[in-house]
Amino acid sequence: MAKTAPEASHQRRNFFYLFFILLIIWLALTSSFHWQEFSVGILLSLILSLILSKNYLKLGLPPISLKRIAFSIAFTIVLFIEIVKANLDVAYRVIHPKMPIKPGIVVIKTTLKQDIAKMILANSITLTPGTFTLDILGDTLLIHWINVQSENMDEATKIIGERFEKYLRVIFS
Repeated sequence: MAKTAPEASHQRRNFFYLFFILLIIWLALTSSFHWQEFSVGILLSLILSLILSKNYLKLGLPPISLKRIAFSIAFTIVLFIEIVKANLDVAYRVIHPKMPIKPGIVVIKTTLKQDIAKMILANSITLTPGTFTLDILGDTLLIHWINVQSENMDEATKIIGERFEKYLRVIFS
C-alpha cells in the first residue's frame, strides 16, 4: 500500500527529529566526542530512527515538530517544579501538624481527546505528592487530594489540572 504524501513527509521529518534527539541523548550519556564513540552513537541513532519513525505514526501520536519538542521540554520543567513544590508542601504539613489537611475526592474535567494525553495528565497529577489519580472516566478524572481547596469542578480543574494540560494540549493537538 502506497503512503500518502503527508504521511511520507511526516515519516521523514520524524526520522530526522528522532535521529537528532537520539544522538543528543547519546552524547549526553557518554559525555565523549571520541570518534569511535561518536560513530557508534550515529550508527545506533540511525538504526533506531529508521525503526521508530516507521512505527511512530501507527501509535496515533502527532507528528514530531520543533514546537512539540519545545513544549515537551517546557512540560518536563513545569512537572519537575510542581513535583518539588508539592513535596515541600506535603513535608511542611507533616512537620507542622497545625497545617490543614482536608482529604477528599474531587472531579476535574479535561479537554484532552487522545487517551495517551489523558494518561500523561493523570500520571503527572499522581507524580505530584498530595494528589493521586483514581480513575479516568471519559473527559473527567477522579483525583484524591490531600487538602481539598475547592469541590467545584471548574476551580479544582484550574488548580490541579490546568498547569499540565495547557502544555499537553499543544503537544497532542
